[in-house]
Amino acid sequence: MAADPDFDRAAEALIDRGVDGSIDCAIVLGTGLGRIVEDMVDPVTIPFADIPGFPTGEVSGHARALSYGTLHGKKVLIFQGRAHYYETGDPAVMRVPLGMLTAFGSPPLILTNAAGSLKPELRPGGLALITDHINLNGLNPLIGDTGDGRFVPMVDAYDPHLRGRLTRAAASSGAHLGEGVYMWFSGPSFETPAEIRMAKLLGADLVGMSTVPEVILARRYGLRVAGISIITNMGAGLLGGTPNHGETRDVAMAATTGLRRLLRAFLSEL
Repeated sequence: MAADPDFDRAAEALIDRGVDGSIDCAIVLGTGLGRIVEDMVDPVTIPFADIPGFPTGEVSGHARALSYGTLHGKKVLIFQGRAHYYETGDPAVMRVPLGMLTAFGSPPLILTNAAGSLKPELRPGGLALITDHINLNGLNPLIGDTGDGRFVPMVDAYDPHLRGRLTRAAASSGAHLGEGVYMWFSGPSFETPAEIRMAKLLGADLVGMSTVPEVILARRYGLRVAGISIITNMGAGLLGGTPNHGETRDVAMAATTGLRRLLRAFLSEL
């Protein structure tokens, strides 16, 4: 695809701040997962507000900064938080942050999120590998894009090779990793019990308010993607589930230990 000047400007801002162009993996951290950055060696941290084209705004549990440095022996670019559709009404709000990665060799992209579970065996505090997704919002970040590249195939959107590596990393690190299909709800209100029952009927195992637009954008730009959900609650009406943002943030923070072990094993073998 043709070069995008928005991506170039963002990449230049990172290079000016010390990102040297060598990135082995990019990771987007969901709600409450910012402590992963504590494991980095000598990170360079750049606020989103200092990068042209990056989203601004604030959501509790999202620091809105980029950190670049060494994590478990690999050069990693970590997005401390993301912007959501519900903040702006724009499903393509993460277009520049993700598209910019093409200027750094298109590293594999790991998307994490906080999610509600629809399966009794996926309990709060656990991790789940996303195998596929359901998008019934009627929203797509590629609406308005031009050219044949916008017709992005979504078979194996969650890269089988990366999923296999993460599964093996979980086994070697002792981190329990379930799996499931993720259904995107626009938010910011949580789902109703009736919507959760509908999601189950349609084949969803996880629900959340992010990730799906990012996967579509990433595939548009040729990035390989994997998704990991941190289970923060049961879906509304399931096993007493009454989700709220405070619970989501606090449970995600407590579950960071398992994600740290998983990423350590994954990056060590990348």
